[in-house]
Amino acid sequence: MPSDGVADQLPRRNPPACSHHRLAAARPPDTYCASQTPRVPPSGPPAMTFSPNIANLRPSATIAVSTLAKKLRAEGRDILDLSAGEPDFPTPDWISEAAIEGIREGRTRYTPAPGLPELRKAVAASLGTGIPAGWDLTAESVVVTSGAKQALFNACFALFGPGDEVLVATPYWTSYPEIVELAQATPVFVSGAADRGFRLTASDLDAVRTPRTRGLILCSPSNPTGTVYSLEELGEVTRWARDNDVHLISDEIYRKIHFGDAEGEDAPGILDLEPESVGSWVLVDGVSKAFAMTGWRIGYSVSAPEIARKLSALQSHTTSNAATPSQVAALAALTRTERAAADIRDMVAAFRRRRDLVVRLFREKLPQLPVLVPGGAFYLFVRVDGEFTEAVPDSGAWCSRVLEETGVAMVPGAAFGDDRYARLSFASSDEVLEEAVRRLAAR
Repeated sequence: MPSDGVADQLPRRNPPACSHHRLAAARPPDTYCASQTPRVPPSGPPAMTFSPNIANLRPSATIAVSTLAKKLRAEGRDILDLSAGEPDFPTPDWISEAAIEGIREGRTRYTPAPGLPELRKAVAASLGTGIPAGWDLTAESVVVTSGAKQALFNACFALFGPGDEVLVATPYWTSYPEIVELAQATPVFVSGAADRGFRLTASDLDAVRTPRTRGLILCSPSNPTGTVYSLEELGEVTRWARDNDVHLISDEIYRKIHFGDAEGEDAPGILDLEPESVGSWVLVDGVSKAFAMTGWRIGYSVSAPEIARKLSALQSHTTSNAATPSQVAALAALTRTERAAADIRDMVAAFRRRRDLVVRLFREKLPQLPVLVPGGAFYLFVRVDGEFTEAVPDSGAWCSRVLEETGVAMVPGAAFGDDRYARLSFASSDEVLEEAVRRLAAR
């Protein structure tokens, strides 16, 4: 196995020395008590030291795999990169033109920290259409962020701290536990049954709840599984969070990429529930996935105004506002609704066709690798542990072997908290997907 394979590129989480590892790490190792014999400083430049806040921080595993795939391709390898976490479609021209026009009009200066007032209003309007009565969504509930990842970061830093436990639904997006730990809280992983798409029930949550449980992070449609909670299942989870005084962070960034029965139907979200069934909540969304705008870096959080004010205050001391031209582009995406709906409909139709194609090909050509049929997003979660051996003992080694032998880049399930699987993105052309399965089957 090559030394520069996926397993070697994957960041590893170092186990804490004790349950209070952040406190234990607070005193740097080169400090000493007065009773100790002073040590002679070593010769040469001082050793580099870092904050204990990042002692166990790992870089993004998905980015690591994508970077490796690009490196191998630059070296002349024929690589099929199925690790991507973004649509392969370009940003619609009319959105880009709106940003260009805004730049020409001089819309390049600071905005308020929580975003352009008209964009915040547009977000509230886009989410408030067709939801049950009783929700009071206004611009004051919205904070525009530099990508949905910052919205998650803001929420965790505002709501959690040392001693708090945050339940993370597993399999999880790779950044969730890292963000929780950066907030000096402790991630606690909880998984539903695989045969029901890992969707959580109140019983699953009761099994891991402690007096320190403070939050729950949920993603539907899920990255990496594509699992979608029904409205009833989502209501069970939100009522549990409400009844146990747990903050719910609902990541709904893939909600428009939904393969439901009705064309153009969003995946169920917390705002589709009756408001009395939801306690303390933060909804995280953005324009990256639905509008193919990943590089524009516009996300947003929606919450009760008293929470939103804290999120805005925090952001005012980090990034201030999201990039103004990007906000102008997002405003066009959310207000030119007919054009947006048509583009999203076409993109989702393409993803649905690719989903059906790759599921069929795996079942026909690779029956030894079972797949979870996704109800949304653009990922296929593939069960690979049936091919583990002494030489290939885990998902990282399996993905390394596959990349070396076939040139197909996938993300190990260990990056998402379940080592039995690997994630394949079908945000690629039909031809690439067909060739990838052909190579995998020819091993």
